[in-house]
Amino acid sequence: MQAQAPDSISKASLKEIQSQLARCPSLPSLGSINKALQGLLLMETRYTAQIAEIIRRDPSLTARLLRMVNSVYYGLTTPVNSIEEAVFYLGVREIRQLVVVTPVIEDFQRLTRQCDFPWREFWQHCIGTALLTREIATALQLPGEESDYVAGLVHDIGKLVMAWSFPDHFAEIHRQSVQTKRELTEIENEILGMDHAELGALYLERHRLPDLMIKTARYHHQPEKAEGCERIVAAVQVADLLLRSEKMGFSGNYVEVSHDQCMAVSGWNLLLGDMQEMERNIMQASLMHKLQMMPRMLEGLV
Repeated sequence: MQAQAPDSISKASLKEIQSQLARCPSLPSLGSINKALQGLLLMETRYTAQIAEIIRRDPSLTARLLRMVNSVYYGLTTPVNSIEEAVFYLGVREIRQLVVVTPVIEDFQRLTRQCDFPWREFWQHCIGTALLTREIATALQLPGEESDYVAGLVHDIGKLVMAWSFPDHFAEIHRQSVQTKRELTEIENEILGMDHAELGALYLERHRLPDLMIKTARYHHQPEKAEGCERIVAAVQVADLLLRSEKMGFSGNYVEVSHDQCMAVSGWNLLLGDMQEMERNIMQASLMHKLQMMPRMLEGLV
């Protein structure tokens, strides 16, 4: 059943949407501290003490790091209180991911203060999608270094932009989504005149972000259309739906996704292609194992 939007809310024209996007703050830069840390992490010789010293300059990153290591390694006899110890336990890859997450989440939290919404669970969904996208890309040896992780992190950026630029439309969309349990993009198009995927892509284009991020935002529900980036966008689609099917975090879409539906999406064929059934089963079982470990990590990150 289709609910009616209040008379005070009407569809926005493309011109109105572009005007609001022009006012929306840009993506955060990963400040000098984080750039210094990334550079150090990429060196062949990595010194825990040097990494710890850079992390120590950023109180928010420090707190997140200690919270994460104590959540993931919850069985430790004594809680980890030193940054050096945390770096030892987590490893370089996880630290690099944490460096990316921290400034992005904190800057975007400022965009969402005017909308009542379960944002913490939304951040968990975005970070979980990024982590699982990285696992898929690593397992299949997809090119992209950390870009696949960042693509997963910002795949739903259109929802944040909508909350900041069109808070009344955003609130009404989610009111109807709760009531009707229809697909979110369908309701977004009816009420705003554009869905979060296209809105996110236009926002990223405006701020001249890499093509992979733009195509991920626009096509993460239809990766076969992401020309030149199909497999990484497919990894994001699969990661996104796996988290939804396991009810980890909250994507903003109230329509439930079954495990069978998740396994039937187009992204799997793009990713696995002609892979033998046994190899497919091993790959999918490995991902499900990673997924089971996700709640503890997300609890520590957000």
